[in-house]
Amino acid sequence: MTEVLPDDLVLVAVMTDPRDLEIARVLGWYRIPVASAPKTVRVDWIAFYLTSAFGDEKWSIRYLARVRGHELVRRGELLRDEPDHLRAGEPYFKIQLGPLVQLPAPIPSRQWRRFTFLYTTGERLARAREIKDLRVPSSETRDRLWRLLRERGAKA
Repeated sequence: MTEVLPDDLVLVAVMTDPRDLEIARVLGWYRIPVASAPKTVRVDWIAFYLTSAFGDEKWSIRYLARVRGHELVRRGELLRDEPDHLRAGEPYFKIQLGPLVQLPAPIPSRQWRRFTFLYTTGERLARAREIKDLRVPSSETRDRLWRLLRERGAKA
C-alpha cells in the first residue's frame, strides 16, 4: 500500500450506493456531479464515508484510494446502462483511482453527521478514531489545509 503522507490532501466523499464502491474497486473510478462538486477535486486521496445502504459498514470510513487524475464527462457516458436517467446529459467529474485500500481500522461516526464532502490532511486521517477527528481545529493545521487547497485550485 502506498502510504498517506501527513501533508497529503484528502477528500472525504459520501458514498450512498454499494454499486459505486464496486465500480471504484473493479473499474477504478468514482463520479461527482459538477453541480455539487467541492471546490477542487485535485486531491491526493479520496476516502469514502459509507451510508446506511452499507449495512454493518454504515456510518464509517473504511476505504480510500489514491487519486490518479480526473476528467469531465457526461453521466450517460459513465453509466451506459442508464441512458434514460434524468441526469444522463449532465457533466460529472470522473475521478480516476488507484487500487481501493482498506483502512487498518474503520473511522466511525459516533453520531449521525450530514455532509457531502470534507477536506482533511493525511495526518488527520492517520490519527482519526472517529469522523469528528478529521476536522481541522487548530489555526496552524487549518492554514496548512488552506495552503494545500489554494495550491490545487491554482492548478485546476
